Amino acid sequence: MSQLRTARRAGYQLCEICELLLAVPPEGGARLECPRCHATLRVRRPDSLHRTTALVIAGFILYIPANLYPVMTIELLGRPDPNTIFTGVQELFQSGMWEIGLLVFTASILVPLMKLVGLSYLLIGVYRARRGAMPANKLRRERTRLFRAIEFVGRWSMLDMFLLSMLVALVRFGAIASIDPGIGATSFALVVVITMFAAASFDPRLIWDDLEEVR
Repeated sequence: MSQLRTARRAGYQLCEICELLLAVPPEGGARLECPRCHATLRVRRPDSLHRTTALVIAGFILYIPANLYPVMTIELLGRPDPNTIFTGVQELFQSGMWEIGLLVFTASILVPLMKLVGLSYLLIGVYRARRGAMPANKLRRERTRLFRAIEFVGRWSMLDMFLLSMLVALVRFGAIASIDPGIGATSFALVVVITMFAAASFDPRLIWDDLEEVR
């Protein structure tokens, strides 16, 4: 397979902050700085694979209690009623509010899982490429589109946590009823934050690296 004509091979580098394209000397020189925004220029994000892998594993671990344990407990007239994400979605559907139920199901269950699975797929592809299984350019383009989709859907990850926080803050009836967040809410919030950091730590330029560039 012929080598790709990349900016790295041509001696150029893109600033990740202001996206200024710069001509840079060969690797091994002094520390470079963007002349426009003064950000440090890096050919690749340091330890991108290891950091992203660790964060994805942590996200999968926390995803389990986030869906098994109660997200909030509604205490009405002294009777506590714990609700997980899934039971909350079920009650919304049974109450006829299927639009809100679908929104909560998508934002709370599907989006985090899609981000974790998508990042896992990208990581596996990069690890395989480093072992010599170089993908075709068409597959690389598809993986790049997948990463852009992961970044896009990640913007909606905190939607239901915002609704939950508003509900806890507003629905306070003293001795009649109260709403308290549970372990599931904490776990889910951690999953959201971890997946955000995982997507930010993954360097999509690794998808386009050839074998001789990573050894």
